[in-house]
Amino acid sequence: MKKNLFSEWSRGVLVACVLSFLLVSCGGAGGGSDDDDVTTVAESGGGSSGGDNVASAAENAGDISVSTTARGGANGISGSYVFINGRTVTIWATWCSDHEVTQAEYQDVMRTNPSLNLTSGTNKPVEQVSWYDAISYCNKLSLKEGLTPCYTVNGVDFSGEVAVPSGNNETWNAAECNFSANGYRLPTEAEWEYFARGGNLTNSGQTTYSGSETIRNVAWYTDNSSFTTHDVKTKAKNSRNLYDMSGNVGEWCWDWFGDISASTLSTGVSSGSCRVIRGGSWLSDASVCSVAYRLKEDPWFLSCMNGFRVVRTAN
Repeated sequence: MKKNLFSEWSRGVLVACVLSFLLVSCGGAGGGSDDDDVTTVAESGGGSSGGDNVASAAENAGDISVSTTARGGANGISGSYVFINGRTVTIWATWCSDHEVTQAEYQDVMRTNPSLNLTSGTNKPVEQVSWYDAISYCNKLSLKEGLTPCYTVNGVDFSGEVAVPSGNNETWNAAECNFSANGYRLPTEAEWEYFARGGNLTNSGQTTYSGSETIRNVAWYTDNSSFTTHDVKTKAKNSRNLYDMSGNVGEWCWDWFGDISASTLSTGVSSGSCRVIRGGSWLSDASVCSVAYRLKEDPWFLSCMNGFRVVRTAN
């Protein structure tokens, strides 16, 4: 008898994922400004917008550290919707985890593992987490390690039990982020793309996927994933030693989703209904896994295609 392409368990997970994706109100892809000629980028140690035109991020211990100066110039990044002509972008993060948050890491902090892809251990990335879940994890991990939490949600004490909303919640949508705090947080969309591009903000040496022109070298995606997530750090890393920034699970970013212009702050557009997700997933085709492709989801939405990684503005 001919064997099925994948197990009944995998089939059930896939059906659940597809159904949940079809129910989302604002999921899908989107672009931004078509102007991609010149980028002015700044790095600084904190604040909520702006920054010096040229600055340097200090090197810090951790999975990956930034030790570079990002400068504006006439090169720009062709095809990017984030690093566009005339925009000044601050990269506050001086440390980025080299992997997506795993199921084991998430369970250690949150005392639960919501993931649908549970087989083969807990070194797979956590999924079935909302944007609300992700910022809650960041604050709780910060407190656990004696760091200053980045996020403030009115009326929520992250040192105790936190009831994360299961639907759209205006209080959580109004969360504020202190980008100077040394705790864990989600990257801004610009920070995410900066790290996905290996810190390279010129047209020279760019790759379609994070670390390679050949997607199979760096990403778990629809053509090679066997319809499931995979252990983190099992594909090749990019030039900044970061894994899975293309494929495996899509990664929540801080920003509201919207069209980006030269006047858009480093933290993204000021309001919206969906948060940005980047990188594509195990169920995405190759184009969605590119470093330039933008996705969006409701902040309360749960999907086995979405997870996150954390960054810090480390001292």
